[in-house]
Amino acid sequence: MGLSGLFLIILIFGSYLAYLQVNYNRIQDNTPVHVYHEVTDNVPKYLEVGKEYGVLTFNIGFGAYDHNFSFFMDKGSYKNGTNTVGIFSKAESINATLDNTKSCIDTVMKMNPDIVNFQEVDVEADRSYNVNQRNMIVDSIKNKYDDIYWTHATNFHTSYLFYPPTNPIGSIKDSGILTLSKYCINDSVRRSLPLDENFVDKFFDLDRCFTINRLPVNDGENNLKELIWINIHASAYDEGGTIRKKQTEMLLDIMSKEYREGNYVIAGGDFNQELGDSSNKFLSEMNQGKLCPFDESKMPMGLKVMISNNSNEIASNRDASIPYTHGVNYIRIIDGFIASDNVKGLSKNVDADFVGSDHNPIFMKFELV
Repeated sequence: MGLSGLFLIILIFGSYLAYLQVNYNRIQDNTPVHVYHEVTDNVPKYLEVGKEYGVLTFNIGFGAYDHNFSFFMDKGSYKNGTNTVGIFSKAESINATLDNTKSCIDTVMKMNPDIVNFQEVDVEADRSYNVNQRNMIVDSIKNKYDDIYWTHATNFHTSYLFYPPTNPIGSIKDSGILTLSKYCINDSVRRSLPLDENFVDKFFDLDRCFTINRLPVNDGENNLKELIWINIHASAYDEGGTIRKKQTEMLLDIMSKEYREGNYVIAGGDFNQELGDSSNKFLSEMNQGKLCPFDESKMPMGLKVMISNNSNEIASNRDASIPYTHGVNYIRIIDGFIASDNVKGLSKNVDADFVGSDHNPIFMKFELV
């Protein structure tokens, strides 16, 4: 290659980096989130103290992760020393996106939750062939329930990414976290999480966030209380979990403050940290990936991790460096709920066999006390 060819490559690469930088932006912290109300009855439903409710959290993996899917950013190894690395950055086809999204919706509908958190829900993205998964979910659930409230906050938006070169991610205009509730949501706000601002990595990282949804509670004594319902999707690929620890500190500080003010608090989502010790629970042919353990010793007083009663049998996340085969991929628990002490609950990991996502949902029954 001559100097002119090398100069052309440098010019193209430099122009592309400039394009990414010019179009780069992060959503401001404390941004109000619109609360949508799909209603047939104008009388709002409020949560009540002492009544049991069912809730669920589910990362649907933008409709790509059927059993044949492996993700290009995931790496692993077999116990015989063979290394593995995923292939794809987007769903196999539009039909695969539709089928996987429908499978996830069907799983949720069988559980009949009162409140549900979804993560990695694409609204407009090349990687999911511009299937509006948010509308698919909202339409399906509002057809089942007479009255729902819902909120959506963007946590991934990017210019066109020519990466990986053989299977580019493309453009992601809106992907986010979605919360739906049978009960009234009075207010919602998007809180921006700490992020890695490395010049290159920042273009590929999500605009991580969580939503604080405020649901009024009738305690029977005319006291004004709220359930602070949080939907979170924490970072996944920061080396050593440094960013995740900062994100967790921010989340727990806010939860603790709300609890001290007399509110009920529940955070549900994909924490991308090992909840409980799942490193040796599940048999597989692979070595466990690099786990970032959730440090319960740093929990503020009044908060607790809701460990599932079947966490020894069912995991919430599979390795995606290879296609999925039961008993081959390593599996772990990184999804779940954190709650304040005035919430009494029991959660369980739902065995969906990773059919439409690389995650299984987590279901919890709880009451406010």
